[in-house]
Amino acid sequence: MNASLTLTEFLENTGATLDFYDVGRRVSAISRDDFLAFEKTELSYPFPLQKKAWLAVLQQRPTSLSEPVIWFIRFDLDEQGKLVQATRDYFLHRFVELAAEAADGKTSDLGAALEDNPYVFKPRDDKLANLNAQLGLHLNREPSQYFEHAKAYFSGAVGWDQWAFVGFQGIADLAARISDNEIADLITQSIPHLPNEPLVALCQCLENQALPDELAKSLTTKLDSESIDAAVLAALVRGLSQAPQSYRDLAIRKALSTAFATDPEILAAIGGRAWEAMQSPEIALAYLETLANKKVDQAIFNHCISDLLRISTLQQPLLAVMRDPKRSDQLAHAFQAMLG
Repeated sequence: MNASLTLTEFLENTGATLDFYDVGRRVSAISRDDFLAFEKTELSYPFPLQKKAWLAVLQQRPTSLSEPVIWFIRFDLDEQGKLVQATRDYFLHRFVELAAEAADGKTSDLGAALEDNPYVFKPRDDKLANLNAQLGLHLNREPSQYFEHAKAYFSGAVGWDQWAFVGFQGIADLAARISDNEIADLITQSIPHLPNEPLVALCQCLENQALPDELAKSLTTKLDSESIDAAVLAALVRGLSQAPQSYRDLAIRKALSTAFATDPEILAAIGGRAWEAMQSPEIALAYLETLANKKVDQAIFNHCISDLLRISTLQQPLLAVMRDPKRSDQLAHAFQAMLG
């Protein structure tokens, strides 16, 4: 086997067309060129989570009769967020071995490389629903059978208390089509009426999309709701994580100023979904000081910080804050404890 061969190049040499999606931090497309550069360790993985790259790979055959195939694979990352090539090479060797067997007429199923493979995983149901919605658009397919009912619910036609009958896949299909002005307006106008449960489900889907201004504005009004709790507040932070910066940052500041600030759901929502906001020294300091609060277990501090430091664009901003003389002694001690 060519030592420099990548998984991308090997599969493309079979005539397949590939699309790559992150299904870890968010459900979001990764360009072919960026993924190839990641495979060659020229680029850090843009969305590391728990020291891994969590990926969906869509393979399409050139014949119209072939159904697309989706693989879910996870690769280990080093301290700089770059690919540990040994994990990719294990996967690639499996494919090469099966290709050799196919040439001998012993097998024709490269999918056998996924069987009993330690780097294969099954995403959570909410990730799958959002991936299915995005792939449906990409492949020019009709939305799921749940789409029309979800659309009717968010229009208010079936009653705001009838949320239990709305399929999550339908909400994901709506969110994936947020660039459609009609759908964006529909969701925007529904926000003031939504009970907490469908609001949380909607935010789980909107976290994967860039939000139009009016929808972001409508969501931020929920931040001051009298019925808000930690779960709803965390969901709003997630839902606004790809909103225009002013709305995203407002949600984070409000979350960190409430009595729920040290709740693990709030901390995970900010670090896991709204991490780009850490480019701001002010927000980074507020988040890190909250993580270092005595109400937060040291293990949570360690996990969140080590996870964020693997994002290449955040390493310098976060380390600068933690080394700043203006940081509290509490933050300094928490950081030293993590290093120790």
